[in-house]
Amino acid sequence: MSGNHNIKFTLENLSEAAKKFIDTIGDDRIFLFEGEMGSGKTTFITEVCKQLGATDHLGSPTFSLVNEYNDAEGNPVYHFDLYRIESPREALEMGAEEYFDSGEFCFVEWPDRLENIVPENARIVTIKVNEDGSRVLGF
Repeated sequence: MSGNHNIKFTLENLSEAAKKFIDTIGDDRIFLFEGEMGSGKTTFITEVCKQLGATDHLGSPTFSLVNEYNDAEGNPVYHFDLYRIESPREALEMGAEEYFDSGEFCFVEWPDRLENIVPENARIVTIKVNEDGSRVLGF
């Protein structure tokens, strides 16, 4: 679950913050991003995917609940946006458990929609917005 790491970032140092996040996460692969609407979850996840070597069109899943990218070695990286699901059953029907069991990176926005199907090995990542507009990533 959530650890003792904090990374402060702005748009100007987003790349460095994403690199630091990757360097700090060890072998963990499932990350549940929590933060208010507009806090920068999609922006941060997109930059992490870029730093992992993804070159596909990056951004929040718009028409699907999950986007799949490939990292520099060709391994899949999954980005979930569960904002639009109405029950954990929808996540199960889309195969969320199979994604989580894949051993690949899974970055999940709006994980509260998963309720009781949150994997035990998932790490919670919080993004808080400071008054000056900077963000603090906690994990």
